[in-house]
Amino acid sequence: MNPNPLAVTEADLQGYVDGLLPQERLADVAAWLEHNPEEAERLRTYRHQNQALHLLFDPVLDEPLPARLAARPSSNWEVLRRYAAVFIVAIFAGAGGWYLHGAAQSSPVGWIAAAAGATRVDAPLMMAHRAAVAHAVYTPDPRRPVEVGAEQEEALVRWLSKRIGADVRAPKLAPLGYELIGGRLLPGQSAPVAQFMYHDGAGRRLTLYVSTDQVQNKDTGFRFAQEGTVNVFYWIDGKFGYALSGSIDRTELARIANNVYEQLDKPAR
Repeated sequence: MNPNPLAVTEADLQGYVDGLLPQERLADVAAWLEHNPEEAERLRTYRHQNQALHLLFDPVLDEPLPARLAARPSSNWEVLRRYAAVFIVAIFAGAGGWYLHGAAQSSPVGWIAAAAGATRVDAPLMMAHRAAVAHAVYTPDPRRPVEVGAEQEEALVRWLSKRIGADVRAPKLAPLGYELIGGRLLPGQSAPVAQFMYHDGAGRRLTLYVSTDQVQNKDTGFRFAQEGTVNVFYWIDGKFGYALSGSIDRTELARIANNVYEQLDKPAR
């Protein structure tokens, strides 16, 4: 078998990611990826994005029929609902790869709202959405959920602070049962953002998204948003925007968010 077949195309790679590649091509593509680690990493990221999109939008398919539409033929509503879900996933799948790699600077949420004729988009809510998507993309990864691990916490904090142009801190959540895993740099709407990741003894993961995109917004109290199974508490404090995300009980997440707020509201020692 040729380990680096010239016939491997982008269509083959996308079919490999989506599980649609013919059986006879799997071995060739797998061998080619072994000799092209950068491409293998790119496809691994696409798979995580697909998982995240399904995590966020598959629940739409299970939503009950609204009461106001109960008199209408259920089969028609089912068809429309499924088309809407597929349409949303298709939009995000097309935009997600570019967006999460920094190639697109505008939020998919903002784009959809504009396309729907909205005159004003809630910027903090857009931040919460981006945080939820980033949470869903990176937390399922068992091997490389972060770029820099907790064993290099000081270096991680210095690096993220330098890259986003403001001093950031990783809150201490051990008293609440969550240990720092590490963090990574992500693209924001107009500037880089930081993501810190934590986990508990049961393997549940939380992420704290830290943005400086919100300087034009006034301070806000806690707000709550939900994207599929991901709950998010978010708030604006000075030049920072924060979003704490997790697939855990809303009450527990609120308790942790309040603790995070109290820690970040105190001057650094």
